[in-house]
Formats: sequence, structure tokens, C-alpha cells
Amino acid sequence: MKIKYLAHSAFLLTADDGTRIITDPYTPGHGLNYRPITGEADIVTVSHEHGDHNNTAAVKGNPVIFRDSGNAKGIDFKAVKTFHDESGGSERGTNTVFVFKVDGMTIAHLGDLGHVLTDEQVKEIGAVDIVLLPVGGYYTIDANRAADNAKRINARVIIPMHYKTNACSMPIQAVDIFLTVRTNVTKTKLSEITLTAGELPKTPQIMVLEPAL
Repeated sequence: MKIKYLAHSAFLLTADDGTRIITDPYTPGHGLNYRPITGEADIVTVSHEHGDHNNTAAVKGNPVIFRDSGNAKGIDFKAVKTFHDESGGSERGTNTVFVFKVDGMTIAHLGDLGHVLTDEQVKEIGAVDIVLLPVGGYYTIDANRAADNAKRINARVIIPMHYKTNACSMPIQAVDIFLTVRTNVTKTKLSEITLTAGELPKTPQIMVLEPAL
């Protein structure tokens, strides 16, 4: 499977059979100065209805759009209900964690998770190989809570997302805040990596990707 970090919380995952999944496509503007998403996909997941996560119209190819659990292209998508804040959704609403399996590897995209996962939510998410983890704080979990969630999920590969860059002027933190005092960190300097079941790291590995857009 290829994982390409488009920008913000948007990834393009391409399975070995060519199936393409885009997560949380954004609308440029309002602090997001990344280039527009213009690619095609077969499936799009939307964690919540904010403009930096739900721009499904940008994705070409007439994709199946998931906002809840479902199945497409032989892939089951589990929607785990969480919140966008630490107040039960009263500040920013709900958030959906999507869990799905591609090429023998289970991926969890945490969307704009705003709190430390409960034991029940961790159990519902289940065993995960790769977690796409917001780390920037303010709108989502901050670096410390991100680390707590990473530990609770215990994925083999941790890919940070939703952090400040030169093209993002939102009041969120840079990824380096999360990386401070973390071990097993690889700054790939790449936008895309290929991961294979059976060849994942033995211990949890943080892999930082560069936004492609």
C-alpha cells in the first residue's frame, strides 16, 4: 500500500489492486494555503462537517463517500464515534474515527479527535497497524494527548497530521512539538511511502511525511 500525505488531514492511500482512498479532503483558505486537491479516488472518508475536512466535491472519479460505517471495493469501513473537543461535542461537535483494512494492514484515521480516547473507544477501534494522528492542538488533541492516544492505540506506524506548516497559518502547533522527547522518529522528507504487511516496524515508529500540496 502507498500512503501519500496530501496536506492537513488529507491522505491518498493506494492499495496494491489500485483502489484509491482519500481521507478528509480540505477546502483551501481560512488559514490553509495548500494547493487544491485535484486527484481521483474510489472512496472518500469524512470525519466531520468542517470545510477543512469535507470538501468531497474536489475529489474526481465519482467516489463512494463515507461519513459512517460501510463497505466499498471489498473494504469494510468502521466508524467509531468520538468528539471534536473535550466537552462531549458541545464546543465543536462530533468526530468520526475511521478504521479500515488495506493489503493486510489496518489503518485508523483519527480525524479531528479532540480528547483522549476512552477504554471503550480503544476497544471499538481494535488492533491497528497504522494510525494517522492529529498532533497540532487547539482544534484537536495537542502533542501530549496525541502521545497518550498513540500509546493507547499501539500502532506499529504513527503518521502525524493536522499540524502547522509554512502553508498553514491556523493557530496550531508544528509537528516538532509532538516529536520532542519522542523516540523512533523518522523524518522521511517524502510525501509518499510504501508499507507492506509483514515488513512493518517491530516497535512503534513515528514517520513524518511532507505535505505534497
